[in-house]
Amino acid sequence: QLQASGGGLVQAGGSLRLSCAASKRTFRVYDMGWFRRAPGKEREFVAAINWRGSNKYHGNAVRGRFTVSRNNAKNTVYLQMSRLKPEDAGVYYCAATSGTSYYTESAGYAYWGQGTQVTVSS
Repeated sequence: QLQASGGGLVQAGGSLRLSCAASKRTFRVYDMGWFRRAPGKEREFVAAINWRGSNKYHGNAVRGRFTVSRNNAKNTVYLQMSRLKPEDAGVYYCAATSGTSYYTESAGYAYWGQGTQVTVSS
């Protein structure tokens, strides 16, 4: 089970850190992803990190502003979001996979959290 948190209302240019806590120790061998969905839009890949934390990937829209990380001792993955823009608003979901070649595709992930809302005011 995955539990995302940390969303909220922030002004454009501000920062937020999202967390995704996993309920099982097996989390530490799962690759993790973050996706988001804005109203009226398709779910979009945001970031992914492999189970070791040695490989990180960020979507084009967030590269240079967002950073994914994880702490396996705490069974938690993070998404540090900086220089937020109004177009970053949406529901952010964390997801887990035991392995996929399609880390940017939601279909590559078997387990999903419930989502946390991010609102960015202009």
